[in-house]
Amino acid sequence: MALVNYHSREIQFKVVYYGPGLSGKTTNLTYIHRNTPQVYRGNLVSLKTQEERTLFFDFLPVSLGEVGGYRARFHLYTVPGQMIYQASRRVILQGVDGVVFVADSTPTRQDGNRQSLRDLVRTVDAYKMNLRDLPLVFQWNKRDLADAVPVEDLEEEFNTWKRPSFASVASRGEGVMDTVKAVLRQVLRAFQEETAAQAPQTVTESRNAS
Repeated sequence: MALVNYHSREIQFKVVYYGPGLSGKTTNLTYIHRNTPQVYRGNLVSLKTQEERTLFFDFLPVSLGEVGGYRARFHLYTVPGQMIYQASRRVILQGVDGVVFVADSTPTRQDGNRQSLRDLVRTVDAYKMNLRDLPLVFQWNKRDLADAVPVEDLEEEFNTWKRPSFASVASRGEGVMDTVKAVLRQVLRAFQEETAAQAPQTVTESRNAS
């Protein structure tokens, strides 16, 4: 859920990178942080778990402009992908405005992709939300593998709602910025549509009150 900071005149959005363990979520965030000018980003905060890290930083992409005179600031998170960290994932997903699902193209990791996507659906549902209603982008990572699962197969199995998707090699930065730009634009568009839908109701309520 977007938070409005009237003091700084900013609207704050939360985007979470989700996916199985070691699929490339932290590599995505590390690349974005490293390639964003320091003046537009905060510090990269890392919480180390047994096999991978949970990362967080916030940034202000000036290229997206303003929303109603307010600047849009995005908080980017990763979640630990291992199943034992379900409680951590649930906490991080609370109040989420958009999701990037980072799928592993390794043939032997497809069960991990399936399990992680099911877990995402369940966790979002626990907050009385429907994943289908959220801004969502898929990223097919590790496309440099010689035996990578064909993109067409990944699309058919996981992207049944035909959301934006990008092939990537996050370790080289390929597809990383395209992915984050796509989810940020979706988040802003959803916020603007929601705000526009609420505006007539607000006017009606004001008239009734007078």
